[in-house]
Amino acid sequence: MTEKVILNTLDHPEPGTLANYERVGGYQALKKILAENMSSEAIIAEVKTSGLRGRGGAGFPTGLKWSFLPRHFAGDKYIVCNSDEGEPGTYKDRDILRYNPHSVIEGMIIAGYTLGAQRGYNYIHGEIWDRYEHFEHALDEARAAGYLGQQILGSSFSFELHAHHGFGAYICGEETALLESLEGKKGQPRFKPPFPASFGLYGRPTVINNTETFANIPYIVRNGGQKFLELGKPNNGGTKIFSVTGQVNKPGNFEIPLGTPFPALLEMAGGMRDGRTMKACIPGGSSVPVLPADIMMTCTMDYDSLAKAGSMLGAGSVIILDDTVCMVRALERLSYFYFEESCGQCTPCREGSGWLYRVVHRILQGQGRHEDLELLIDVSKNISGRTICALGDAAATPVLSFIKHYRHEFEHHIEHKRPIDGCH
Repeated sequence: MTEKVILNTLDHPEPGTLANYERVGGYQALKKILAENMSSEAIIAEVKTSGLRGRGGAGFPTGLKWSFLPRHFAGDKYIVCNSDEGEPGTYKDRDILRYNPHSVIEGMIIAGYTLGAQRGYNYIHGEIWDRYEHFEHALDEARAAGYLGQQILGSSFSFELHAHHGFGAYICGEETALLESLEGKKGQPRFKPPFPASFGLYGRPTVINNTETFANIPYIVRNGGQKFLELGKPNNGGTKIFSVTGQVNKPGNFEIPLGTPFPALLEMAGGMRDGRTMKACIPGGSSVPVLPADIMMTCTMDYDSLAKAGSMLGAGSVIILDDTVCMVRALERLSYFYFEESCGQCTPCREGSGWLYRVVHRILQGQGRHEDLELLIDVSKNISGRTICALGDAAATPVLSFIKHYRHEFEHHIEHKRPIDGCH
């Protein structure tokens, strides 16, 4: 059985409690670095060795990201956790906050120690209030046990951590929009550069990582980066939690080694519902390119394999579509989401996302024209790479990939004013 790094608390009653976390080795990593007075360089080296890549979607190497922060900066520095999980198909972080919140807390404390920061914030998505309350309770437990606050475990190191409740804006999942929101301003992305490592929260050096990323840190420090790397594959270290939804028998979160074949993950999710045939898969959340079943079945679940296949691992949000799904209708739903969630700051995204939705909606309603497909491609290409943040690309990418792989369904809709037979 594969070793679990994060969901290892589920085998015990009351998995989200401090007592349960300590039972599986919780806070041993923190005790280790304080007892051994580990250097920042040594901890960052272990994180680099681990091959840990950001679990929020971008997949950027975590150790490299940490090394960008000026550790000897004299003023305040901050550690920020991005728990603003709002992408369709993604629901792993809320389960981490529910079943193993102390792994996130310990990971953030270790990051604070490593990077010379004394304060951190966990920005939690606005539509999961119960997880916010659960995390606040875990913070209270950690403070009472001496793991958090002033002079942690009798050392000279102090670190305070706060939870911040968002209000459901998808754009605040973008790291600089999240910082703006934390500062009490409208959640809109900042121009980069400067990057958060040099100019982040309150204009100070800041490291921002995803919930799952921080939750892996205690294991890496406790067991060594090499052991974590060996759980996965080169350049794709460790395990990854995949959120599987769609027409499967057992949707849910599955923690598996990176590099696991996709068919094995599909089997864990109970296979296709009602014995249907798989048509397509969106392997990393609604913003990544869709892949036809024949391509997806040859992939392994890691960053490199999915990139080679023409998509991305993203946040690990696996959306399964069977042969009854009308791809025009599916794209219309996705396009509407990005149209609604655009913050409006950039003209290409503000105007283009609405344009994409309206054209796809027109096709779905039986009013499409043959030139609409080229129009959709043209608008998408004029959005991509022309916005401050990646939401513009997120709106354009599904359109381009759906038309690339399922153009015949769009053409059928335009010609016959209805979906192809058997789809709805």
